[in-house]
Formats: sequence, structure tokens, C-alpha cells
Amino acid sequence: MINEQIRDKEVRVIGEDGEQLGIMSAKEALKLAKEAELDLIKIAPTAKPPVCKIVDYGKYRYEQMRKEKEAKKKQKTIDIKEIRFSPNIDTNDLKTKMNQARKFLSKGDKVKVSIRFRGRELAHMEIGTEILNNFAAQMEDIAIVEKPAKVEGRSMVMFLAEKR
Repeated sequence: MINEQIRDKEVRVIGEDGEQLGIMSAKEALKLAKEAELDLIKIAPTAKPPVCKIVDYGKYRYEQMRKEKEAKKKQKTIDIKEIRFSPNIDTNDLKTKMNQARKFLSKGDKVKVSIRFRGRELAHMEIGTEILNNFAAQMEDIAIVEKPAKVEGRSMVMFLAEKR
């Protein structure tokens, strides 16, 4: 809220240099801001009494946007990469998939390992569990099992995350 939008009876006012001007009515604070040719901005609306600051509104908005941009740059997004295979996968193919998973984990991504069952393969879910447990055991030097193997429809899914 800025200037006339502030409807509180009393507000705590902070001057343009950051010094406390004390508690006063919103009208007095607005008058002080107008004299300095600046704006009165409500910074902490939940405080008792609300905190307002006398600053240039355009400059204030610019600073806020810059802070948000900086915070966005610093946060790291974690992607979930998926590795799929069928229950009758060969050992060499499984090793290739493991190398792929290691590459994803080393980049800081999480890995979703899923086995898709088709037709008669649905009768042998224990094979899928065995493969996933074997996969997790071979990856345990760099990965931890975030979510263990779980059946979801026609597939079995397990999530791996990088060890810290």
C-alpha cells in the first residue's frame, strides 16, 4: 500500500535514511512524505502498529525486483529424470541404464526408475521387484532410495536421490 491507500490510524514511521521517526497518525506521516517529495509505503502491515517507510516508490519497486531476481538465480531446480525398462531386460542393457542414472545423479537430479509390465508380464511382479532392488543395491555407492518400489497401474516405480 502506498500514500492515500494507507488507512490505519497510527503507524510507525521510518525516515528516508532509515532512522525511526516514531509512531504518528497516517496523515502526519503522509504529510512528512509529501514535504520530502517521496512516497509513504507500508512495509510491515501485520505489525502493531503497522510499519511505514518514506522512500521513492519507483526506486523501492526496482530494488524489490532486483532482490527477487537474485534469489531466483541462487535457487537450484531439481529435475526428475526417468529411466524405463521392461522386466526381461538383459544385464548389459541394465548396466547401460545404470550408467545413465549415475550421470543424472552426479548432475544433482533425482532419478525415477520404472519397469513397465505388458501382457503376461503382469503375473510376475516379483521379477520387477527383484530387478529394482538389484538396481538400488548397485547404485547405493552414490544414491539412496528416496521412495521404495511401488506398483502404480501397469508399472513399478522407485525414486533415487543423490547421497549427500
